[in-house]
Amino acid sequence: MSERHTVARMTREGEHFEILVDPQHALSYRLGKTTSISKVLIADTIFTDANKGLRASEDILQRVFQTLDSSAIADVILKKGTLQLTTEQRRQMTQDKRRQIISFISRQSVDPRTNLPHPPLRIEQAMEQIHYPIDPFKEAEEQAKEIIRLLRPVLPLKMEKISVSVHIPPEYASKAYGTVKGFGQIRREEWRADGSWFAIVELPAGLYGPFLDKVGEITRGALEVKQIK
Repeated sequence: MSERHTVARMTREGEHFEILVDPQHALSYRLGKTTSISKVLIADTIFTDANKGLRASEDILQRVFQTLDSSAIADVILKKGTLQLTTEQRRQMTQDKRRQIISFISRQSVDPRTNLPHPPLRIEQAMEQIHYPIDPFKEAEEQAKEIIRLLRPVLPLKMEKISVSVHIPPEYASKAYGTVKGFGQIRREEWRADGSWFAIVELPAGLYGPFLDKVGEITRGALEVKQIK
């Protein structure tokens, strides 16, 4: 693999297929950031082994993909197959995914000894002990739940949701509504005769502090909040 091109590959119905692609455009295509497959393909050819220049036969392509359109086949390989990343791409994507995972764990779980979230640095240091292989393409939430299970022997963690009642004065109600909704799930709400808004919100325990800070900032402290669970 060179820095100018890389390989996307797929095995389907016992047959192996590869395409030569531009690394940056291929990654953008895989992530849904570009729809131009013409920018992705280095060669308009479906291979069984790109390094050896071995092409897939038309009979096999037709049987497996029900088409001979190389762009349509390449689309399937790029979206459902494996994309070989450059060293720099994998490093950057893995780093970004790690940050997302740490953020999720910090928001969604608490230390059962204090019922407070663990600081991100503490979570990161604990993750280094379990040597979890982060997949740059796999959803952060899915990996975070598995990591939480593996972290428990080295870092006390508890996944917990709490319910909070919040009452916001009329002058801030409309502005605060979207923010409150962004922190959790509104279980019950009521617009009162004076224009104020009352709601019961379920949110991760780790978000309670940031919730108070953000809604308090919007309302300038003019709100009533009570944890009810």
